[in-house]
Amino acid sequence: MSVHAEEVRRAVSAVIDPELRRPIGELDMVRDISVEGTVAHVGIALTIVGCPAADRIEREVREAAASVAGIAEVSVDVGVMTPAERSALVERIRGVKRMAFTADSLTRVIAVTSGKGGVGKSTVTANLAVALAARGLAVGLIDADVHGFSIPGLLGLVGDDGRPPQPTRLDDLMLPPVAYGVKTISIGMFLPPDASPAVAWRGPMLHRTVQQFLTDVHFGDLDVLLIDMPPGTGDVAISVGQLLPHAEVLVVTTPQAAAADVAVRSGVVARQTGQSLLGVIENMAAFTLPDGTVVDLFGEGGGAAVAAALSTDGDTVPLLGSVALSPALRQGGDVGVPVVVGSPGDVAAQAISSIADAITTTRRSLAGRSLPVSRT
Repeated sequence: MSVHAEEVRRAVSAVIDPELRRPIGELDMVRDISVEGTVAHVGIALTIVGCPAADRIEREVREAAASVAGIAEVSVDVGVMTPAERSALVERIRGVKRMAFTADSLTRVIAVTSGKGGVGKSTVTANLAVALAARGLAVGLIDADVHGFSIPGLLGLVGDDGRPPQPTRLDDLMLPPVAYGVKTISIGMFLPPDASPAVAWRGPMLHRTVQQFLTDVHFGDLDVLLIDMPPGTGDVAISVGQLLPHAEVLVVTTPQAAAADVAVRSGVVARQTGQSLLGVIENMAAFTLPDGTVVDLFGEGGGAAVAAALSTDGDTVPLLGSVALSPALRQGGDVGVPVVVGSPGDVAAQAISSIADAITTTRRSLAGRSLPVSRT
């Protein structure tokens, strides 16, 4: 092989697969490469037929090859992996352990819960995920609110038909769509186009869905996995408690006393399953009008009351922040542009950003967990 061909191979191998987030050379997607004069002939193999990232990969491969000194023209031959090659890749990606989020994992798992619906839990979760990703963290997000899924819409993961995109499948492994740097999975991505967007499932189906999201979705190496929980203390809360007893829990409430009383219950159930309480977020807090008038539409003190009720001797649960009622926050959710991106100067965006900062500076203890090191 000529020197030029080696240089072309190095350049092409560094192209990143946008779904797997790894170099295509590492994924064995690069095939024969040759150079004739100033023309480079590059062969690549996509993971599946109809790969949604095919055009992007081919374009970036062409650009990478053309960037090599002395190459004036690039010919790209696009093929597809054989079933055996794809199976080998899936096993290599999956690794030895199917459950990536065990107690030994360095990924922080944070379940966001609330006692009742309508408190803005999903909106807070989506914005918090984006805020954490903006801080350079690798973030995944599971929409576990199966009956009331809304995360895809909040993150703008919808097509022209108003439906979320389906994850790409590599055999039985699913690659989650990415929005604003957040790898996201939701039951809404699996409903057939001609089906009603309603899901009417009981406990066993709900448990299986959550379990599959944790085992069959390839999130890769994450710093943080957020789980948008359904409101209340039902089947999904119990399943997540069983599958992820080491998870941390954020409790979302409003300032209203009635909402705060119910929110305490979700925190109590989380603690009963062995999960730790990371803190409380108060949403829909008082906002200030242009003339300086403060409007506390839902009262005040609910967040502090929940934090105090959940605190015990030796385990203080902090109020991480209060997110004011904000038109920008609501509007961003409606159009799929999180307020932390669309209106970062908004009071709600600033509050959520401060909460993200507080979470990143609060580290889970490594005591009792094995670290990814080996003796040499």
